[in-house]
Amino acid sequence: MTVRRGKKLSISIQEHMAIDVCPGPIRPIQQISAYFPRLSPTSPTPATSPNPATSPLLLSSGRVASAMGGPHFLSPLLPHGGAGGAGSLSLTSSVDTSVEINSSDSDDCTALGTLEFELRYDQSSSELHCMLLRAKGLKPMDFNGLADPYVKLHLLPGACKANKLKTKTIRNCLNPVWNETLTYIGITEEDMHRKTLRLTVCDEDKLTHNELIGESRVALKRLKPGQTKHFHTCLEHPPPLPSPTAMGEALRGISCYLREWENEQLHSLEERGRLLLSLQFVLPVRREDKDVDGGDVGHGGGLCVGVKRCAHLAAMDVNGFSDPYVKIYLKPDLLKKSKHKTAVMKKTLNPEFNEEFFYEIALSELVNKALEVTVWDYDLGRSNDFIGGICLSCHSQGDALRHWMDCLKNKGQRVERWHILTNELPRTPSHD
Repeated sequence: MTVRRGKKLSISIQEHMAIDVCPGPIRPIQQISAYFPRLSPTSPTPATSPNPATSPLLLSSGRVASAMGGPHFLSPLLPHGGAGGAGSLSLTSSVDTSVEINSSDSDDCTALGTLEFELRYDQSSSELHCMLLRAKGLKPMDFNGLADPYVKLHLLPGACKANKLKTKTIRNCLNPVWNETLTYIGITEEDMHRKTLRLTVCDEDKLTHNELIGESRVALKRLKPGQTKHFHTCLEHPPPLPSPTAMGEALRGISCYLREWENEQLHSLEERGRLLLSLQFVLPVRREDKDVDGGDVGHGGGLCVGVKRCAHLAAMDVNGFSDPYVKIYLKPDLLKKSKHKTAVMKKTLNPEFNEEFFYEIALSELVNKALEVTVWDYDLGRSNDFIGGICLSCHSQGDALRHWMDCLKNKGQRVERWHILTNELPRTPSHD
């Protein structure tokens, strides 16, 4: 830079920044591998091992750290170790490092809390009572270090929305006390052998989706009818689903195929609710009652079908409810005169009908008949939605067959039984 006589010395802003920022030559930046060398087990051991006190990098367990007089497990580049250059780590120190990292606190070893509840099955009324007592030490889910917990109940396998029960929400608490009893009605003996009760503790959020804290599952076959069983369980994470990415190419295709087939099977047998049905075969009776003309009045026998109530029906409307009603047919019905229909109950998933319908038919003819009972959701101005149904005949299976045979064997007696509604029954041509 040349400065003429008589002119003031001036320095540009570029030169000023270059002088302040770069007072000396620029040194090359060392690679990250120089600070964290990787040694394979087969690599030869160096002749001279670096002194931990003078090594530019100290990465070992707490035993070495305490020998250095410092509390840190991972020490950065020491200022007085520049003369040693890039140090090397032994195999033992790298193993200790992995132990320290893996032993750090993670979500797998975090306690989610405990849940205390009681279960009781009443066989006479087909009811399952679940009393939610309290929870302790729940995992904080909100920014304030607390949670807004509530408990959801589901019966598995089955439709989650159809049999979901829910407690009240306790605000800003990690040790909530509910003392609330939730009741499932229409629980059969078959359900007690094959069903599992899932209790899920969730955190309620008004602005976002509710978060799951933990769950606990109880097989109903552990319960004895008429006895109250107390449970105090630890909450667990939901069981993880198998990831297709962990499989090979061939197994991935088979897994997708099996998953689609399983979904179709579950969909075909999906539970849509419960129906309490009563059957009674009325014996033919003749009584000497004279009418106006003086003739005898005869009463033939027949089948009396009582539609009592439904429970935990599937929600078919956008408001989370349904407008259910029940239709019954005695098939084959060549003359199409066997159709009966109950009244429509508005906005409910647990309707009570208490209606009876009578079919005048002989017992010999009833053996070859099939009683088809379907539950529908009434929609104004469009086709009604099919919720579920059940078919009772000599060719049925399970509870349907037992109920039908009990009715035929115990003539004159009223037989009541709960039935599981499924969507496997074919849709009838008439929707009205």
